[in-house]
Formats: sequence, C-alpha cells, structure tokens
Amino acid sequence: MTRPRSSKPRKKSGKSSPAMRKWLGWALKLGLVGVVVLAGFAVYLDAVVQEKFSGKRWTIPAKVYARPLELFVGLKLGKDDFLRELDALGYRRETTVAGPGAVSVAGNAVDLNTRGFQFYEGAEPAQRIRVRFSGDYVAGLSRANGGDLAVARMEPLLIGGLYPAHNEDRILIKLDQVPPYLIDTLVAVEDRDFWTHHGVSIKSIARAVWVNASAGQLRQGGSTLTQQLVKNFFLTNERSLSRKLTEAMMAVLLELHYDKREILEGYLNEVFLGQDGQRSVNGFGLASQYFFSQPLSELKLPQVALLVGMVKGPSYYNPRRNPERALERRNVVLDVLAEQGVITADEAAAAKQTPLGVTRQGSMANSSYPAFLDLVKRQLREDYRDEDLTEEGLRIFTSFDPILQMKAESAVSETFKRLEGRKGVAETETAMVVTNPETGEIQALLGSRDPRFAGFNRAVDAVRPIGSLVKPAVYLTALEKPSQYTLTSYIQDQPFQVKGKDGQVWTPKNYEGTANGTIFLYQGLARSLNLSTARLGLDLGVPNVLKTLERLGVSPNWPAYPSMLLGAGALSPMQVATMYQTIASGGFNTPLRSIRSVLAADGQPLKRYPFQVQQRFDPGAIYLLQSAMQRVMREGTGRSVYNQLPVSLTLAGKTGTTNDSRDSWFSGFGQDLLAVVWIGRDDNGKTPLTGATGALQIWTSFMRKANPAPLDMPMPDNVVQAWVDPHTGQGTDANCPGAVQMPYIRGSEPALGAGCGNQTPAGEVMDWVRGWLN
Repeated sequence: MTRPRSSKPRKKSGKSSPAMRKWLGWALKLGLVGVVVLAGFAVYLDAVVQEKFSGKRWTIPAKVYARPLELFVGLKLGKDDFLRELDALGYRRETTVAGPGAVSVAGNAVDLNTRGFQFYEGAEPAQRIRVRFSGDYVAGLSRANGGDLAVARMEPLLIGGLYPAHNEDRILIKLDQVPPYLIDTLVAVEDRDFWTHHGVSIKSIARAVWVNASAGQLRQGGSTLTQQLVKNFFLTNERSLSRKLTEAMMAVLLELHYDKREILEGYLNEVFLGQDGQRSVNGFGLASQYFFSQPLSELKLPQVALLVGMVKGPSYYNPRRNPERALERRNVVLDVLAEQGVITADEAAAAKQTPLGVTRQGSMANSSYPAFLDLVKRQLREDYRDEDLTEEGLRIFTSFDPILQMKAESAVSETFKRLEGRKGVAETETAMVVTNPETGEIQALLGSRDPRFAGFNRAVDAVRPIGSLVKPAVYLTALEKPSQYTLTSYIQDQPFQVKGKDGQVWTPKNYEGTANGTIFLYQGLARSLNLSTARLGLDLGVPNVLKTLERLGVSPNWPAYPSMLLGAGALSPMQVATMYQTIASGGFNTPLRSIRSVLAADGQPLKRYPFQVQQRFDPGAIYLLQSAMQRVMREGTGRSVYNQLPVSLTLAGKTGTTNDSRDSWFSGFGQDLLAVVWIGRDDNGKTPLTGATGALQIWTSFMRKANPAPLDMPMPDNVVQAWVDPHTGQGTDANCPGAVQMPYIRGSEPALGAGCGNQTPAGEVMDWVRGWLN
C-alpha cells in the first residue's frame, strides 16, 4: 500500500548549494582584494599627505617693494604727499593713535604708529612718532614721548609680485599673527566641532542639514575645516562621490599626523578668498591686504566677520562687486558669534553698524605698475632663475617712488586731456622715465598712456629716432677741446650739402627753414639749430661724436653717417635716460638700476645692488654743457617751462623732434630729478606735436608737481668765470655796460678786448643775446 505524500515541506539540508558556495567564495575574495586595495590606497594617500604637508607647502611668488620712505628733518616732503603714502600703505585715520597702522592728523602735525619691517640691514621696530611739516619740508621728527628722532623709516609699499604660471598668491601668516576673533569666528561658522573631531564630523553634517532646513537658506556646511583644507590643498573642485570619499580619508589621515594648530594654520594660508584678474587671492593674509590694505593683525571684528563670511562663496559675497550681499553675509556671521557666546549681543549690534570698509581696488594688484615691474623682472633674471622668482618667496627691494609715480601718471593724464582736441593726438602713445641723477636709481616709469597697461613696454622697448636729443653729445665733444671751442666760439649756421659715398646728397635744414649766419656756439644748442650743429659735428668727425655717445652710456652701433648728428639714430627712453644721467651727474656714468637688494623668504640677505659710478668726462666740459643746456630752458626751445615753473628754478634740458614730427622728445633735469618723455605713434605715423608742444608739456607738468631742487653743480677747479661783451664774446671789464659772466675751461677764457662796446661784424647778428645772457 502506497503511503500518501506529506503536505509538509521537507527540511533543507544544512549544506549550501555549490552555486552559493561559489558565490560566497568570490565575494570573500573580492572583499579581501577590496580591503587590500583600500589599504594600499590609504597608504598612498598617507604618503601624499605627509610629503606635501610636511615639506615645502606652498610656492610663494617674489614680492616687490617700493623704496621705504625715510623721514628726517629737512626732508623735502609735503604733508599731503605723506598722507597719500600712508593711505597707500593702509594706515587708518583715527582720532587717537592706538596700535600699529593708526594715524592722526592735527594741523601740520601727523601722529602715527609705524608697523616695523624686516629690511636688508635688519629689523626696523614699530614705534609711535610725530612728524611736523612746514610747507613742503619735514620740520620736526620726534618720538611719542617727545624725544627728538634723527631718522625714522616707514615700511615699504608692496607694489606687486612675480607670479608662477598658475597665478596663485598668498602672504604666509603664523597663528600668533592673527587678530582677535578670527580663530573663534572661523570655527564657529565653518566647523563648530573642529577641536574635537578627527577630520570628519557626522555630527556637523547632521547639524548643517537641520540648520539650513530650518533657516531656509544655506548658513552652514557639512565639511570640516580639515576637509576643506584637503580639498583646497590636495584635490580639485570636482563634484563626485569618489572625490568626496578621498577627501574624507585624507582628512582623517591629516588629523592622525598633525596637530590641530598646524592644520588650522595651513587652512588660514590656503583658503581661496577671491580673484584679482588672473591672480587668485589665497589665505587670510593676502585677503586682508587685498580688501582692506591692512596687515591681517590689524583687522577688527567687522572685518574679520566679512572675510570669514566670504569663505562660503568668495565670488558670490565679493564686497566690491556685491556689497549688499556681502553686508548681509557679514551680519549673519556676527549673529552666529552672538548665538554661540563668542561676542555679546551689544558687540554684534555695534559691529553691524560699521560699513564694510573695503578699499576701492585691490592694493596688491599685480597690474598696478606693470612697466616698472617688467623692468624689475628683466634685471632680476640676470641673477635668478624663473623658478627662484616665482616659488621661493624672495623679497625684492627697489628704488620705486610711489609719490613720483603718481605725479608722473597725473602729468600724462592731464596733458593728454589738454591736447586731445588737436587732430592726431588720440593715436599717439607715450613713455616716461624718472631717475635720481645723483644715484642712477629709477624712481618712476610709464610704458604707456594707460599706466595699467601690461603689454608693450615703450619705456624699455620703443626704440625711436631721438632727433635733437643727440645734440648735447655733439657740443660736449667740442667743449672737450677748450683750445678750439668755448661757449662763445663763433660757428656758422649756413646751408651746405654733403655727398655720400653712394652718391646720395644730404642737405640739412633748420626747423624754421632759415639760416642765421655767424653765431655763438652755445646758441646752436640753445636754439636747436641743425645747420650749425651739423657743421660742428662734421668738423669734429662723426665717429668722435659717436664715441662720446658711448662714453655717455649708450652703444647704439649707429653708422657714422652725417644724419646721426641730427638724431636719425634710434634709442629707447631708457637709453636716453642713461645718456642724460651722465650729463646730469657731472660726467659720472651711473648705470640705471631699479633694484636695491634681495632678501630670502626667511629674511636672510641674498644680494645687494650697490651704487656704481665711473668718471667718463672732465667735469669742466660737463659744467659748460650744463650751462648751455640751462640756456635751452631760459631762452631756447624749452623756454615755455617758465610759464608754469618759477623763474628762480634752475633747470637744464633739451627738446627733440624727428622728421614730420613722428617723435616728440624732451629730456631735462634739476639737481635731484631727471625725466625723459617720449610721445609718438606705434605705427611711426606723423603727429601734430614737436618736442616743445608735446613731450615738454608732460615734463613741465610733472616737474611742477614734483618740485625738484634747482640745479646747483659746484664749479670745477678747472673752470673760471670771465666777463665778456655780449655782442662780441670778447673779454671785457666787469664795469662795461651789459658785461656778463660766462664759464670757461681755465686758459680758454677770452683776452680783454680794446674797450667797452667794440663790436666785430658778427656781433650784429647777436644783438639779441644781450637780454638772454643777462
């Protein structure tokens, strides 16, 4: 009898099926492989974290500084110019001076607390001083306690940097340099559990979700400060799960190896806080300078709250572009601080009443002075590799004078505005070089009408015919031969022709188209006469004039053509400045320089660029040349200067105009200031400007603002003053009517004439000289 099948299911065997066992085996193997891979990846990440974070953490661009302003009694410096420099340095105007970076003004006295600075020679301490002004001079300098000070040196203005290809910049700071509230504010807003978590905080993520949902707006993020540092320092901004997991792993590893304070300091220096053109603003140190023109240590609570608030979105909360949005975000940060007890409600309310306080533009923009920075880079590359300049944090100290640069820029802007109605002026460009004749230091530089233009640097690279600027070299060549030429030697200003070896005929002409017959030698220079200058140069020999140019500091390799005597040869404004520098300094060649010294990132001196000088000319010949160039300014082509400048101000200079007025030049100097100005078109087209109507106008405007010291070259031992008849140039008695004194190399002075008033036939040509020489 067959038993019926049970309706109950049979119990399964305790053994798994072969397929299941196979699957579990593979899963186990994959798991083990995953663990091994994960462990290997962790080891790799650990090596990356330690190698980069423990070693050289950042590539730091070289920082370029202006000259430090040295204060002493008798310094030619007006109160307004001093305050402009303090404004550029980010000094705060306060009723009473309280702490470094504060300044108070009362009448002609300025009280301030300097910040101190590490110079090449050593550290300058921060100190409280009083500076008293009288007119355009420093009349008193004392300490806060009333004791007189011999000298006080201000910190130099940071004028730019030499950036790497990624254009990332920062100012490294230490934790002991941060202002009050910064650490507490950063932790309160960005990572409340920073001091207790181990790199990743589930609690912070949950809190952020709750706070943001409750507020209806994004007020907190879930990432810890450590995770943010990892993302900025090691990773990209890619939004993916794998990147987020990598970030979390690296954050934990970072916390395993490094102290919280090290991590926090790294964050303060790494966080991205804005974009300045192509340059990124990284770290709170640079952000403080960029937005407030102040060192980080000087920031107050409202400023700290603004910068911390910008961490959430530097572009979105940019206070220059979005001030209302930035103000709202700052106030949210202040509320968070009050809620967490970091500050009181009253402190938060008071801070909310303050304006944002950001400067109008970034004080550290790398395009502030592009022409000068370009010159600095070129000179530095003679001694340093590019990677040294862009990665090692070098500190470059230069001769740049921000006050003179401002006045040069203003002179260019005002002059072109005045000339803009003239047809053809709109197409012209300009360049300007300002130096100190006594040291050869470049103090200001313009490579374009637009001072912020960072392209073609015309001051250095625009090589253009110099026109009559070459003429002082011709007359200096003659004056070095006192037995043949003096300032009152007769020369001929008559038409002539010269036939070259190739059969070409050169026929020079005066600018006015007329000839002047027999004239004094210095008249040819003062009136910039082509005929007499060319005749004189040919008598001297063109090669000899070119040798004089070389001794003046330029070696243009011009061919020895007669046309070179009238400026057919081309030089850059920098080369012209070198040439005139030698004339202005009494015949001593001082190579132009823009750099004074270089410090390593740790403050160790690396290199000094000392003053160099070499005597190239007899001081007597230079003295006579300067005397003739002063005549250019008094009665010659530069005489319009004294429509704007006081007649008591002794200056020397020379105009230059090339064919068809394609180039307008002026180069001139006082005792402590030399400036070269060029105007022309980049396509070498015609302009409506001569040297006197174009470049001289900019030069005059600049000198009016800069207030140079009058030219006062001591008379060399081999020079004597002799009384001469203004009609004949013959020696005469001091008591003769109209007798004037003229300088001569000793032994070349004219002999006494027959008496007062005797004239030679040539004297009739020069009756106009009487008023000039008097």
